[in-house]
Amino acid sequence: MTKRFTSIFIALGITVGLFAQPVSQFKEGERVVFLGNSITDGGHYHSFIWLYYMTRFPNRDLRIMNAGIGGNTALDMYKRLDGDVFSKDPTTLVVTFGMNDSGYMEYNAEDGARFGEEKYKETYDNFKLLEERLKKRSGTKIVMMGGSPYDGTAEIEGNAALRGKNDVMQRIVAFQKKSAEENNWEFLDFNAPMLAINRRFQANDPGFTICGLDRIHPESDGHMVMAYLFLKEQGLDGNVVADFEVNASKKSVVRSVNCEISNIKGNKGTLSFDYLAYSLPYPLDTIPRGWNAKKSQADALKYVPFMEEMNREVIKVSNLEKGAYRMFIDGEEIGIWSSDDLDKGVNLAAETRTPQYQQALSIMHLNEFRWEIERNFRDYAWIQFGFFQEKGLLFANNRASLEALDKELDKNVWLRIHRDNYARMMHQSFRETRQAEMDMIVSKIYEINQPVKRKIALVKI
Repeated sequence: MTKRFTSIFIALGITVGLFAQPVSQFKEGERVVFLGNSITDGGHYHSFIWLYYMTRFPNRDLRIMNAGIGGNTALDMYKRLDGDVFSKDPTTLVVTFGMNDSGYMEYNAEDGARFGEEKYKETYDNFKLLEERLKKRSGTKIVMMGGSPYDGTAEIEGNAALRGKNDVMQRIVAFQKKSAEENNWEFLDFNAPMLAINRRFQANDPGFTICGLDRIHPESDGHMVMAYLFLKEQGLDGNVVADFEVNASKKSVVRSVNCEISNIKGNKGTLSFDYLAYSLPYPLDTIPRGWNAKKSQADALKYVPFMEEMNREVIKVSNLEKGAYRMFIDGEEIGIWSSDDLDKGVNLAAETRTPQYQQALSIMHLNEFRWEIERNFRDYAWIQFGFFQEKGLLFANNRASLEALDKELDKNVWLRIHRDNYARMMHQSFRETRQAEMDMIVSKIYEINQPVKRKIALVKI
C-alpha cells in the first residue's frame, strides 16, 4: 500500500492491519456461501465481490452464493444450517450476524442498558449452538465476519437513534473474533471501519451515513464499501488490471505488469501497439438500485480509495513528442491527453468508453440479472424457514402448505409480499428452470470475460 493511501486510512480512522486473521483469496472452483440476515439477503456486497473476481481473475471460475434471510438471528441461522447452508456444499462459509440479535426499540426505554445486556447474553448463547455445528463441519473454511454497524450518530429526521445498540453489536463482534482465534477460523470486521467512515463524514454533514436512512440497511454505496473492505482483507489492494510503459522514441516496452505489449509502430506524431491485458477493469454502477434508493455503487468512491488501490489499468508512454494526443482503442476515440499526462500515466479503468470497460459492463449487467433471480430463491427460503419450519411443513410444497400460508395473510404483511413468489417457486420444475437460468448466465459471464487483444493508437493533434 502506498504512503498516500495509508494516510487516507489513518485519516478515516481505519488502521492498516486492523484484522487479526487475514481472509484468504478465493480459488478456482470454490463455492463461497455468505450466511447472514437481511443485509446479506437483499444486499449486494457479495455480488460486488464476485464481480471483482469475474473481471480481475477471468480464468478463476468460482461460485459465490447468498444464504441471507431477513430478520435472522444466530439462532435462526443455526436452525437452517442443514437445509439452506450446508446443502449448498460450501468450500468457504462466511458467517455474519448481530443486527437482529442485538434487538431494537427497547434501547430507548428506561432500562435500555439492561435490555442490551440481556440481548448480548442471549446472542452469545445462541452463537455457541452455531459454533458447535461449525466446528464439526469438515471440508469447509469458516470466515467470521463482524456485521455492518447500526448508525446511531447520523442526524436523520423522523428516525431517533437507538442508544447503545451498536455498542452491543461491537461486543458481539468481539466474541466472533475470539471464536475465530480459538477455532483457527478467518476473521474480518465491517463494523469498526464503516463506523469510522460515518464519523469522518458526519463531521461536515451530520446527516451523512453509509448505513441507510433506517440506520441499518446500507444502500449500494455502503455495500461497495463492504466489498472493498472484504477484498482489501484478502490482500487484493495493489492488484492491478494492468500497468505498462512504452518508450515512444525507442518503440520498446519498458514495463508490463499483467499484460502483453507487442507490435509497436510509429512515425512523427503517431504511435500504435497491440495491448492484451490479463484482466478487465471493474465496472461501477452509477444508478441507485432498490426501493427509495438515493446512492449508487459508484458513490462509494467518495469514501474509499477503490480506484487507486484496486482498479488501476495504467498506460504510461514516455519520450513522446510534446503536445496533445488523441487516444484510440480499436478505432474508437477514448479521449485526449497531453504528452505530460501520458508520461505520468493514465488510468484507463476510469474511462468508461474503452472497449474493455464496455466488455466488463456487460458482465456487470449479467451479474445483476443473476442476483435478481437468486433473490427469488432467497424469498422462497424466507417462507420455508421463517414460516413453514415452525409449522412442520418445511419443503412440503403442497396444497396444505399453501392453505396454511393463505390463512395467515391478513396477519403478516411479509407473507403477503412473498406469497406470489412462493406459489411459483413451490413447484420443482419452476425452481429447476430458474436455477438453469442462473447457471446459463454464469456460464455466459465466464465465456465473455476473457480479455481481448486491443489496438491502441496515439495521434498527435
